[in-house]
Amino acid sequence: EKGLGAVPGRQAAFREGLALAVKYAKALGCPRIHLMAGRVPVGTERAAMALEMETTFVENLRYAADILAQEDMTGLLEPMNSRITDPRYFLTTPHQAAAILEKVGRPNLRLQLDIFHCQIMDGNLTQNLKTYFPLIGEGRGSAPSMVGKALGPDYGVGGL
Repeated sequence: EKGLGAVPGRQAAFREGLALAVKYAKALGCPRIHLMAGRVPVGTERAAMALEMETTFVENLRYAADILAQEDMTGLLEPMNSRITDPRYFLTTPHQAAAILEKVGRPNLRLQLDIFHCQIMDGNLTQNLKTYFPLIGEGRGSAPSMVGKALGPDYGVGGL
């Protein structure tokens, strides 16, 4: 499922999963939790579901932010590309994530920026890093072997 954050009708399951994630994170001393958006439901079109999924995600993120604030934790949103990794994942670009973070308006929610996904969806790494740096709570670069397998050995991705 890749998360339930934006999946309409799954709010109770999202909250149960969040409670379990907080429990494990506290036990491990981990201050950050990846709040996954989830996938556009099978049999529906992204465009038809976008508003309802965004509304659900914003609602769930506000709830999560309040719970995480009580534990001095940060929630992370990671956009994943829809071209190679998962065509049905809801949160696909840093632009979309930034707009959602702005709507939620909680300081303990941040962007988890994977430059592999960013490169695939937009390609303008330098400008995207400049633009979204203030929102980044964690950055990563997918393993070079994954990049090579996905794109082939002759495709240069941000020096990975």
